[in-house]
Amino acid sequence: MEQAGSLSARGSTGSATPDIRTASVRVPARSRAADIEREPERGVAADESRSAPGARGEHTHSEPAMPHPGVESPPPPAGSARPGVENARPVIQRASVRGQILDALRTALVAGELAPGQVYSAPVLGERFGVSATPVREAMQQLAVEGAVEVVPNRGFRVVRRGTRELAELAEIRALIEVPVLLRLARTVPAARWAELRPLAEATTRAASAGCRATYAECDRSFHHAILALAGNHQLVQIADDLHRRAQWPLVGGPVSRGRADLMADAAEHTALLEALIAQDLAVVQSLAREHFAGS
Repeated sequence: MEQAGSLSARGSTGSATPDIRTASVRVPARSRAADIEREPERGVAADESRSAPGARGEHTHSEPAMPHPGVESPPPPAGSARPGVENARPVIQRASVRGQILDALRTALVAGELAPGQVYSAPVLGERFGVSATPVREAMQQLAVEGAVEVVPNRGFRVVRRGTRELAELAEIRALIEVPVLLRLARTVPAARWAELRPLAEATTRAASAGCRATYAECDRSFHHAILALAGNHQLVQIADDLHRRAQWPLVGGPVSRGRADLMADAAEHTALLEALIAQDLAVVQSLAREHFAGS
């Protein structure tokens, strides 16, 4: 899943820095000419001028040039090549750029590739992803709303430092919200409906076995999302998913990610919880859910 590329944080002194891995989320690099050609209605030439290094006070003169991700692409259609336009990489529709960048940054955050306490500038990250600074800045602003990063005037965005106390608080809130819902669903949802969720639990086991933290995080959220969706409360699902995502961010000073054994143990709890829900064993459901949230 993961193909690494060099990522430089602001304020680096030349030491090794984390990698952002973008291939799995399909955010390929592309030329500026292609970017401008695909966005005439938004005045991309002017946007590029505003988003150039140093724009909006984000100083990038001390940051090294970023290599583009090595993404293999199918050859362009015959006759489509034009001088000065790089056609070797697939076209990204503008409407999806911000979402793809946001997904890439979330993945990098979960994997520990965006280091707590480090500052990253939108122009440099934009160069890394092969897009202008604008969609990167928009994605970073969304992460700021979610509490993952904070704005640093004239520099960029700093990844928030978080400790074990915050993680414990998130676990407590998740238990307060989700355990009563799980107990109600255990009484009302038929066993056959629970059995339909087995593939999602199995997906978490496969991801844990592969040892990929980012892939496991996605499968983990999908499993819990599907369970809570049975309550028919969209707001509940959104709030719970936000809390779950926050609980997956790495701790400052802690390991970049849990080991394969930890992920396997976490995935096994999914299977056990599903079996308890099928059996309508309320005591086991409550105990497993609380332990599971505490270990997230």
